[in-house]
Amino acid sequence: MDTQDKKQFAILLLQEKAARLGRLPKRSDFSSGEVCLIKQKLGPWPRALEAAGLKEPPPVSSAEKSRLKRERRRKQMKQAASVKQTENAVSQNTKEEQR
Repeated sequence: MDTQDKKQFAILLLQEKAARLGRLPKRSDFSSGEVCLIKQKLGPWPRALEAAGLKEPPPVSSAEKSRLKRERRRKQMKQAASVKQTENAVSQNTKEEQR
C-alpha cells in the first residue's frame, strides 16, 4: 500500500466509524494501531476529522490567529507608550507651573 492509499484508508476508517456511530469518532473508538495510522497520515485528530470531511475547518487558521494576536499586542504596547508619554508631559508641565 503506498502513501496515498494509506491516507485514503485512514479517511475511510474515520468516515465508516462516524457513519456507524452517528457522531464524530473519538480516538478511543479506534485501536491504538488505527489511531497511529490516522494521525500519521492525516495529522492531529481535529485535522484528521477535517480531512475526512467530518468536521468543518476553523474559519481562521492558527497562523492567522497568531498574526492577529501579535497585531493587537503591538497596538496595546503603542497605546500604553502613548499614555505614558502623555502622563510624563502633563507631569512635567505641572512641575514647571509649580515653580
